[in-house]
Amino acid sequence: MFKLSASFSDICMNSENNLCRFKPYLPMGYVNGEGGILRKKSPINNEDIALIELLSVEQAVRGIDVLYEEGRWKARNTPGEKRLDILFRVAQRIEELKEDFINALVYDAGKPIETARGEVTASLDRIKKAMMDLREIRGDHIPGDWDIHTLETEGIVRREPYGVVAIITPFNYPLYDVVMKFVSAFIAGNALIIKPSTEAPIPAILFVKAVLDSGFPAKSIMLALMKGSDFSKVLRDKRIAAVMFTGSSETGKRILVDGGIKSYLLELGGGDPAIVLRDANLEQAATDVVKGIISYSGQRCDAIKLVLVEEPIYETFKNLLISEMKKQVVIGDPREPGVTVGPLINKDSVILFLDAVKDAVEKGGKILVGGRALKDNYVEPALIEIDKEKVKETKAYQQEIFAPIALLVKVNDLDEAIKIANGRPYGLDAAIFSKNIDWIRKAIRLLEVGAVYVNMFPRHGIGYYPYGGRKESGIGIEGIGYSINYVAAYKSVVFNYKGARVWEYY
Repeated sequence: MFKLSASFSDICMNSENNLCRFKPYLPMGYVNGEGGILRKKSPINNEDIALIELLSVEQAVRGIDVLYEEGRWKARNTPGEKRLDILFRVAQRIEELKEDFINALVYDAGKPIETARGEVTASLDRIKKAMMDLREIRGDHIPGDWDIHTLETEGIVRREPYGVVAIITPFNYPLYDVVMKFVSAFIAGNALIIKPSTEAPIPAILFVKAVLDSGFPAKSIMLALMKGSDFSKVLRDKRIAAVMFTGSSETGKRILVDGGIKSYLLELGGGDPAIVLRDANLEQAATDVVKGIISYSGQRCDAIKLVLVEEPIYETFKNLLISEMKKQVVIGDPREPGVTVGPLINKDSVILFLDAVKDAVEKGGKILVGGRALKDNYVEPALIEIDKEKVKETKAYQQEIFAPIALLVKVNDLDEAIKIANGRPYGLDAAIFSKNIDWIRKAIRLLEVGAVYVNMFPRHGIGYYPYGGRKESGIGIEGIGYSINYVAAYKSVVFNYKGARVWEYY
């Protein structure tokens, strides 16, 4: 049963069957939600693990009133050095409560223990790297003597916070995605609305508590535990000046319509291609490709969904992939040590997985490994061989299937691989396995993606290297120092010294 330590006793109000009953947080404190009660079930076994009180739209608007009138100024007027101190205290608090966060990720999101532990570690690392974000806070000085119309003037370009930033996060990295966006937005001096996915809200709930315990301005943050349909109405509020979102392309499009003119950083749908060329280290490539397929049960925007292999090494690599999948895939209860593939987040995801497998087979695909549903939310990761002439007709190619499914395709050469890879509506990442620098360089130039991983599977990590999508995979670039650009506005200031004889021009 999901339990928390005594450190969270003031927000984990025990209710029926000793379930935690969590409340939303408005800038005036924790409140009773007026938007209904969510019975949060664990994807592990579909048992209730908590009750979540949800905000109504009217409550959220009242919260924005305080954020806008008071909270944004309290955040902005917190000196930068103190902002860093607060962030480091947040990291210390998470470290102290690490086991609670790990358990929340396991029970709420169905993450294998080691995967959950890795997410907590990544979250801590991201906070500790906050100093690196400061490189984008500094502005510029522009002398006026480079244009006849601006002689005897000078300008500065400064950065300042937008004010109120909405952070909307998905279920698949329910702690790290919140932390990553929180750090960038707060370093820039913004007040924050945190809206976690209702599929896995508990890690964000615990994080906000850790933030408040660390001296964060209490009126500068709001925990919007809400249905997505209700929050879409909140997004229309013009006082929300910027939106940071990770999630599906479909939801991203709705956010753009609902939010209107604002600053956006959107990391949307993906599912990445991996290209394996004839000179690659095939054993290492197979190991990495399988990791890219099965990590967190394929529920990652940077998961490998398409494997394009050159004809001369195709059969050898196919056999290596099959062998490696059988070796790496250990399906089971994520609470058990050694499990590498836990459950999908819900039954709907299982249905979408099975539909994609069935569709690929109907289009001529051959299941090489897996492809079946097991008990509850568990499935067998699927590797499906399909002809290059048919692959573009499949749902697994046309859509982002958030589950462990990959299509294996034989291609004649690199050019053909690039053409197939670029044919998808997404352009998040791609991987290429080769030793030939000319081929690698060609792929880098021609692949229509935001990041190319050479001889490794795509993994965004803590954003040390920036990433961002093209086409339907998003707007903007996320990463340490790069996310700042979407939550800190530019302001030009021009000083006029005409006649003051500050400069003596020839």
